[in-house]
Amino acid sequence: MIKVGIIGGSGYTGGELIRILLNHPQVEIDFVYSTTRAGKKITSAHGDLLGVTDLAFTGDVNLNVDLVFLCLGHGNSTKFLNENPFSENTKIIDLSNDFRLNDDAVFQGKEFVYGLPELLKADIKKANYIANPGCFATTIQLALLPLAKENKLQDNVHINAVTGSTGAGVSPSATSHFSWRNNNVSWYKPFTHQHLGEIGESLASLQENIGELFFLPNRGNFTRGILATVYTKYEGDLESAKVIFNDFYKDALFTQISEEPIHLKQVVNTNQCHIHLHKHGNTLLVTSAIDNLLKGASGQAVQNMNLMFGFNENEGLNLKAGVF
Repeated sequence: MIKVGIIGGSGYTGGELIRILLNHPQVEIDFVYSTTRAGKKITSAHGDLLGVTDLAFTGDVNLNVDLVFLCLGHGNSTKFLNENPFSENTKIIDLSNDFRLNDDAVFQGKEFVYGLPELLKADIKKANYIANPGCFATTIQLALLPLAKENKLQDNVHINAVTGSTGAGVSPSATSHFSWRNNNVSWYKPFTHQHLGEIGESLASLQENIGELFFLPNRGNFTRGILATVYTKYEGDLESAKVIFNDFYKDALFTQISEEPIHLKQVVNTNQCHIHLHKHGNTLLVTSAIDNLLKGASGQAVQNMNLMFGFNENEGLNLKAGVF
């Protein structure tokens, strides 16, 4: 058993972490820290856990736990770590974007490893500090990494991806409240989304001189999940592409190549990524789908935890989608 702490436990990613870890046979939740709900029961923020736990949020931090998850807004993890010097024996998994890029990976002498298991599993197993990937970044990288490994990204890549409202966080905003989001779809941050940096660095680690990435993110009128359609020129036939993808993911527990077209309900509430390949002329279309709160955040964080501590990679993550 290991003891873990969660910083920022009242948000969506914190709630999903609590849900998973309460059912993880190798983990005891030592504390769930919240500045806004200290002293209140966990169920005051996460009603889905009513009858599951009597834990309460706390304003105190145990600096000697085995592992701490940072579920803070982007830019706040560095501030929190400066104010809370955890023990050298405490491993850290950060779910913000503070340490994902190469230039930000070393902080206070701690070297953060990028936590995409399908790319860096061996490094994650040896790491003490993990920068958990972004949700869009996870979806898009898993669609493109096999092609980069085989030096097949020789042309520009076009990406259109739609995400649910939970991707914007638990605090209401002009574009996330029900009246605006319901029966509505819109794009945002066209071609400039912050996840492009980490996507580009991962692809560059496998292939030099990739084409330009044109990424158009969209807000969907649903709560959770990301569906990405990615297409680029590809000289081989569809069967050769399937060989490339199946070989790349042959040992990946949570990334599956589907012969049939995929949809979001297959992956929502799971830690799975589903991928489908389609060829049209000289263009290869790769569709990928994940749950933004699980494979795109908390589920992948637990997957990384399992690798770091030598647990079975899928421990606590055998979650089933509800497709009806």
